Amino acid sequence: MALKIAAWNINSVLARLPTALKIFQEVDADIWCLQEIKCEDARFPRFEFEAMGFNIQTFGQKSYNGVAVLSKHRIEETVRGLPGLEHEQARYIECVIAAPDGPLRVASIYAPNGNPISSDKFAFKLDFMAALRAHLQDLLKLEERFVVAGDYNVIPREVDCHDPRVWANDALFQPETRAAYRALLHLGLRDAYMQADAGAHRYTFWDYQAGAWQKDHGIRIDHLLLSPRAADQLAGVEIFKQARGLEKASDHVPIIAAFA
Repeated sequence: MALKIAAWNINSVLARLPTALKIFQEVDADIWCLQEIKCEDARFPRFEFEAMGFNIQTFGQKSYNGVAVLSKHRIEETVRGLPGLEHEQARYIECVIAAPDGPLRVASIYAPNGNPISSDKFAFKLDFMAALRAHLQDLLKLEERFVVAGDYNVIPREVDCHDPRVWANDALFQPETRAAYRALLHLGLRDAYMQADAGAHRYTFWDYQAGAWQKDHGIRIDHLLLSPRAADQLAGVEIFKQARGLEKASDHVPIIAAFA
């Protein structure tokens, strides 16, 4: 029986709760890594998700950012905040989950957007990616199964957007941003989508502006990075594109990896 892990920038769990519950039922993942929950921990709608059988760990803040891990299996350990990076934004949560075939470490990540590139926001984006690389390098020494899933705010390849010229001056597509993402892969991690599919022009985000969804002008910025032991068990990846067409949709859609 496959274990399914989904990553989704929900863009406000309170604003999209009915839509989210419908998507959770349709996708039927065992573990969800949510980003931009946009609420403090006490306001997270625990009752509705616990009724679906989920154990829940959140790292929230008022109105902005916020990450969560929801698991149908017991959560044994939780780390809130990216080790080695001092800041006040809720962008990283890591849990050890008692999966049926042994412990599994799962992190939900919401990397900084970084725009405009002339501002301190871009420097913070690169600092975040450097701290993430250092932490994942340490995790790899443990030789565990782990998955770091979420909104990386990185367009890895030209074919991961509809038109590279549109994104030329955006932080998500800068050479430094893409190099920082490749540096994670150079540690020995695998991009689940690239391992399972690698098809061009398959997106996880469509802006609310300028009819991006209707024109399919999207980008692939939501990723699941896998440790070697997790990559060995990868059975497939699905982008749940239809979520973008629902009422009160997030501008992101879930990306789901199945593990044998």
